[in-house]
Amino acid sequence: MSTPTTTEHDNLRSRLPDPTQFFPELATIAGAMLKATLNGSIPQATVNLVQLRAGQIVGSTYHTVRQTGLLRKAGETEERITAVASWQDAPYFTDAERVALELVEAVLTPNPSGERVPDQLYAKASAHYDDKALWTLTLAISQILFFIPVALIAKPVPGKPPGKNYSS
Repeated sequence: MSTPTTTEHDNLRSRLPDPTQFFPELATIAGAMLKATLNGSIPQATVNLVQLRAGQIVGSTYHTVRQTGLLRKAGETEERITAVASWQDAPYFTDAERVALELVEAVLTPNPSGERVPDQLYAKASAHYDDKALWTLTLAISQILFFIPVALIAKPVPGKPPGKNYSS
């Protein structure tokens, strides 16, 4: 299997056009969600790691490529980025990051024998994060969940910046 050439990548098209032409308030909503997660109560790297894991779980190439790019731009190592998919046994993550990754998996994975986020997991998370940080982590998960249907249905072009990732 070969890697697409630049020309092939340039010819990728989204299924739907940029939604902001129909809903200009989306930019304000996205900006407010981003601002809420940038309050300093948890590291930005944790937000990006959690959002990368969410993209992997739901099979969103757009989100996986986007979050990987953001992590690289922030100086994260290739080991940490590539090990997100196997974080449970990877030696690259702090205990707080592990709990955050476990939390996003719990939210996105059905649990046929009980609630998705059981009290045990909440207790583990609250041992690493105060109330504001837990809310921030919850909002970071909510932020990516808000955009997952967009990525899966509209299929913005992976690797293109927001605003440039939709076909006309």
